[in-house]
Amino acid sequence: MPREKEEPRYVISVAARILGCEIHTLRYYEKLGLVHPYRSEGNIRYYSESDIEKLRHIKVLMDDMGINMAGVEVIVRLCEQIVELQNRIHDLEADLKEYNITDKNKK
Repeated sequence: MPREKEEPRYVISVAARILGCEIHTLRYYEKLGLVHPYRSEGNIRYYSESDIEKLRHIKVLMDDMGINMAGVEVIVRLCEQIVELQNRIHDLEADLKEYNITDKNKK
């Protein structure tokens, strides 16, 4: 993921305004572990573009698709697992490519 998408930039009030939701909703999502905003030394939450995208996805699931919070939690966790598995596959493919190049050089 591009580094700038992970850069903490929006305080909770601005993030809530961008998303069209309440501040307490964002706190609740954090409590459930659906989003993990950066915390400053003063314990202020800062949301990145990546966090905003994830929260938009949650909002679509709930508002547009009618999925309840339990369903959203399952979907978000499955999506996270898929990303982790895709990253692992990418790493293994790179290792395999490296191994094949090294193996061919030995012959």
